[in-house]
Amino acid sequence: QVQLMESGGGLVQPGGSLRLSCLVSGFSLGNYAIGWFRQAPGKEREGLSCISSTAGITYYSESMMGRFTISRDVAKNTVYLQMNSLKPEDTAVYFCAGRVPWCSDHDREYDYWGQGTQVTVFS
Repeated sequence: QVQLMESGGGLVQPGGSLRLSCLVSGFSLGNYAIGWFRQAPGKEREGLSCISSTAGITYYSESMMGRFTISRDVAKNTVYLQMNSLKPEDTAVYFCAGRVPWCSDHDREYDYWGQGTQVTVFS
């Protein structure tokens, strides 16, 4: 059974950092691309970053580049999203999602989703 489970969200002050984790089971990271998305209240889901399956090539939305870093540990079946210099507008529920085998900008092209983890940036 394919499952993705996010963790690492929480409360943080502006300028702070968080590292989100996406633990996957039921498939190998060598076969699935994993993307990170977020959705703020009243807004559409937004793509942030993705790491491809075989080669682990990383992609970022322009607005996230420089602040967010995606990485993975294949042995631990975990993909990470390091988020630095957080801003109040980063407040959202963050999701990871999987698809075979390439990254995509479109959330509808992902087959499997986690439940999400809440990130709140407040002063």
